[in-house]
Amino acid sequence: MLNDELIESIVALSHAAGDKIMDIYQRDFGVYEKSDQSPLTEADLAAHHCIVAGLKAVSDLPILSEESANIPWSERSTWQEYWLVDPLDGTKEFIKKNGEFTVNIALIKNGQAVFGVVYAPVLQQTYVGVVGQGAYKISNKIRTNITVKPHAENEKWLIVGSRSHQSPEIQQFLDELGGETELVAMGSSLKLCLVAEGAAHLYPRLGPTSEWDTGAAQAVVEAAGGTVTIVNDVSTALAKDASPLRYNQKESVLNPYFLVSY
Repeated sequence: MLNDELIESIVALSHAAGDKIMDIYQRDFGVYEKSDQSPLTEADLAAHHCIVAGLKAVSDLPILSEESANIPWSERSTWQEYWLVDPLDGTKEFIKKNGEFTVNIALIKNGQAVFGVVYAPVLQQTYVGVVGQGAYKISNKIRTNITVKPHAENEKWLIVGSRSHQSPEIQQFLDELGGETELVAMGSSLKLCLVAEGAAHLYPRLGPTSEWDTGAAQAVVEAAGGTVTIVNDVSTALAKDASPLRYNQKESVLNPYFLVSY
């Protein structure tokens, strides 16, 4: 199903959604509160409608978007392949106007994120990953292949951390890691992309996320040679036999804790 034409159409769709977001970003906008107290803006909804319409034009697969997530498990559990969308990941960063927010579009097949596009409209950076084929970054219209960067002995650890969510378990993880560390703060799914492009070694997420927050960027990470694995215990987070993060395996769309690694 994944041919160059479809990949290019999804990249173009992420950019179209980004244009909708930027139209609102550059003026005053209202902020609302969802039932879980997370913020919602008109930009989230404008991007959602843009992406859903665009996906329906190129594909017959079902769509799960953060802004239309009330699909019953009895229906979702039958899906073998579907689109997983976060129209505006990093709404808090959008509200702060720091530019660290993204459009995320992923293709999930049998629980695995096999293709993902992450677009940061303010930064004008696009990350694309096709698992098994490779990952690349488009910046200033220049396409560059990306791969993860292994940590060398005695090298300082570059650790990505959340801009808006900090967890007390992070310090425990750093203690377990040992050696000199530098924490790089970043918002949205860009945190995973930093590992994918070799700008950081690890991103431990020891706090809540939902499946649409990670699907597209996980595909980029894995296409770039990295891993996204479940963390059941901080002390064993670096275990090489850890299970990969998977999708649509249960009724809840909340992710377990996870580690993004080279």
